[in-house]
Amino acid sequence: MCGRKHLRRLHRVFGDLPGPVFFLTCCVRNRRRVLAQARVVRILVDAWASAPDVYGWLVGRYAVMPDHVHFFAAPCREDAKDLSQFIASWKRWTKRHIREQVVPSFQWQAESFDHLLRSDESYEQKWEYVRANPVRAGLVAEPEEWAFEGELNVLER
Repeated sequence: MCGRKHLRRLHRVFGDLPGPVFFLTCCVRNRRRVLAQARVVRILVDAWASAPDVYGWLVGRYAVMPDHVHFFAAPCREDAKDLSQFIASWKRWTKRHIREQVVPSFQWQAESFDHLLRSDESYEQKWEYVRANPVRAGLVAEPEEWAFEGELNVLER
């Protein structure tokens, strides 16, 4: 566990697991299909890669769909920003860079979806569901064919 006082109560949920892992989804405003392109994905991945230093959060696996992103994240420092601060800051930074470099009118939806993985939930099962999104959307025949997914850090569960 990170040791943050407000996260200590989560010990009852996680037992001796290494700490809270969140499953996050952020959508593009009006579900515009602008994310699944190499230049945008590079901006998102760069922001996630800097998240431990900037926000105190590790980002694990991620999948970038045309109009939304799914990713798993966990706080990694005692002074980590809280989840809402992390997401809000990440969305501001990525919006600015996506607008400057790729899509001048880009906007994230104001709200985001977050789900705390409980001790009885499998990170692997959630990931397999996320990985299958491009297949369910008819974008590829097999999950392995989708180019816009990956893993930055191993989040042990």
